[in-house]
Amino acid sequence: MNAQPGIFVSIASYRDAELLPTLHNMLEKASGLSALNITVCWQDDGDISLFQQAGFTLCEKTKSGEHDLFIFAHQGNRLQILCIDYFLSEGACWARSLCEKLYQQEDYCLQIDSHCRFIDGWDIEMISLLQQMKQHSAKPIISSYPPGYQPGKEDEKAEYVSRLVLRGFSSEKILQLTSVDFQSNAPVRGSYLAGGFIFAEARFLREVPNDPLIFFEGEEIAMAVRAFTHGYDIWHPHKILLWHFYGRENHARIWSDHNDEAEKAGSISCVWWERDRLSKKRVKVLLGIEKEACDPGHWGLGNERSLGEFEYAAGISFQHCIALPEVMGKDRIAWFPGPPKEGWQSRLTATSNKTVTIARQELGCDFDELAWLHVGIYSSNNDLLQKKTLFQAEIDRALALEGGEEMSVTLSFTTSFTLQPWVIRISPYLHSAGWGNVVERSW
Repeated sequence: MNAQPGIFVSIASYRDAELLPTLHNMLEKASGLSALNITVCWQDDGDISLFQQAGFTLCEKTKSGEHDLFIFAHQGNRLQILCIDYFLSEGACWARSLCEKLYQQEDYCLQIDSHCRFIDGWDIEMISLLQQMKQHSAKPIISSYPPGYQPGKEDEKAEYVSRLVLRGFSSEKILQLTSVDFQSNAPVRGSYLAGGFIFAEARFLREVPNDPLIFFEGEEIAMAVRAFTHGYDIWHPHKILLWHFYGRENHARIWSDHNDEAEKAGSISCVWWERDRLSKKRVKVLLGIEKEACDPGHWGLGNERSLGEFEYAAGISFQHCIALPEVMGKDRIAWFPGPPKEGWQSRLTATSNKTVTIARQELGCDFDELAWLHVGIYSSNNDLLQKKTLFQAEIDRALALEGGEEMSVTLSFTTSFTLQPWVIRISPYLHSAGWGNVVERSW
């Protein structure tokens, strides 16, 4: 008889009241046909008796590095609780990295957040789906943003599946993701993965371990690129495997605890935004957005595929923060198969968004004199990229929103990446005098 397949489950938990319900649900819904080694980096107040009160049997207390490690048993499965005071936390990826050090040669790995619910037989379903994908990819990964649930309302869990797509780029040039629903009779290929749900063969832990210096933002795109360059292919499941608790208003967060007051009190060594600043720089160096000589060690790119090949497969440019039209269009394409096609980069387009506030005194005329207002955006070569004309009704609405002393105009448009916005020209047309003075601002 074949031995049970082993699954190493990694959970980073920060003061999360949903951790114990998640553990119970995971174990209750498992098939019993696999051996689970669940490892939790538990960043909390250290009251380990909560796990005993919840029915877990304490087998051993030991150490993992400088941290206390409690090993529990439950229904033939192993639960490892790495106990860390929450003021000592260094972020989500740091916690995930500590979990990975406790891997014990299981066959598969599952990375989730500490607020999830599961389908019946989730373990066998995930293994089966991954094995099916082995027919298409040598190194598949299953990942997505699971549908949502609300604690206490488990009967109302969402019933959809989604795939990850580009949402845009932050002001700090970090690629950001969102998801769109889809229907299919098989998993669909994608470029991006979700930190809150990754299932793969366990060699993924060795080849693409979590980077402990990435704090939060940038975690998913850094991991996706590293996975791709190590030869992994990402697949979004066509069926629900688990649910995730989104929003989590009024729940503890590291950025509400690791603040100025905590630093002044000596509770923490570094405020959260300092870790975040250094983390984002690390992500930007990895993605080629910034240049800096450094050795990323185990947390760099692989050598099976290149960063440029990832950009083509995803239809984006990290350095220019731009994407192909079909990436941001109605089809929201997130993966382009095959080798890069010649000239594909010339089709990349940039999305620009800006809200322009126009004060009464800036125009040199009374708003009552306006017949219409023309706002134009131009490139450095004086190419008109976008124009917007506000007539009387729109002017009145905009003024009403701002109390009558100024108005705001929202501009959103796409252009070829060779044509970047450079200047805004605001041109009033007056009832009595025609064109008024043009107001010019840099973009």
